[in-house]
Amino acid sequence: MQYKRILLKLSGEALMGKQNYGIDAERLKEYAEDIKAVINKGVEVAIVIGGGNIFRGLKGASEGMDRVQGDHMGMLATVINGLALQSALEIAGVETRLQSAVKINEVAEPFIRRRAIRHLEKGRVVIFGGGTGNPYFTTDSAAVLRAIEIKADVILKGTRVDGIYTADPEKDKNATKFDSLSFTEVLSKGLKVMDTTAFTLSQENELPIVVFDMNTRGNLMKIVSGENIGTVVNN
Repeated sequence: MQYKRILLKLSGEALMGKQNYGIDAERLKEYAEDIKAVINKGVEVAIVIGGGNIFRGLKGASEGMDRVQGDHMGMLATVINGLALQSALEIAGVETRLQSAVKINEVAEPFIRRRAIRHLEKGRVVIFGGGTGNPYFTTDSAAVLRAIEIKADVILKGTRVDGIYTADPEKDKNATKFDSLSFTEVLSKGLKVMDTTAFTLSQENELPIVVFDMNTRGNLMKIVSGENIGTVVNN
C-alpha cells in the first residue's frame, strides 16, 4: 500500500445519495464496504465528515441566524453523520470509535490525540465529529488539523467529482482535469480545493491532498494501492 495512515474527508452532501437531504442507507453501505476493503489491507483510516446534508451554519447565518449558533448546529450535524457511518461500518464488521470535539459523552468519546492514534494502531476506524469544536472553522479545517495531529500520510478528499478541474465540470463541459498540482499552482490559478484556512494549514505542514470521486466503487482502494486516481496536490 502506498499509504499507511490516511485521513478520509467526506462531505455531508455525499451521504444524501440521490435524496434531497438526510442520509441514504445504500450510500452509507457502499462507503462502509470500500473502507473495510482498505482496512483489510492494513491501512489505518481516520474519517472526518461534514454536516451539510443536515445543516450548514453559513447558510443559517445568511438567513439571519447568529453565525456561532448556526455553526454549533452544524457541529452536531457532523456527529449525527458520524454515528450513522459508525453504525454502517460496524454492520460491515469493522471496529470503530467516534470521537467528538464537542463533549457528548453519552454517544462519543472526547477527542484525545493519543487515544485516537492508539485506536488506529489497533486497526479501528476513528471518526472525528464536531469539527474543530469552534465556530467559524469548516470541517475541511478539522480534517487537516486532525490529519496533522495523528500524523496521517495524506488527506483523501472524497467528492462527487473525479479530481480538480479548470472549472466546475458539472457546469462547464470544456473544463479540463489536472492530474497533479503544487500548492502554489492551486493558489495562483484560484482553484477551489478547500477553504483558505484548511489549505494553508495543509501547505505549511507539507500534507498532500488527493481529491477523488468517492462515489465510484473501488476508487479508495485504487488510491491507497498507488494508482493515479483523482488529482494530487503537494509541494
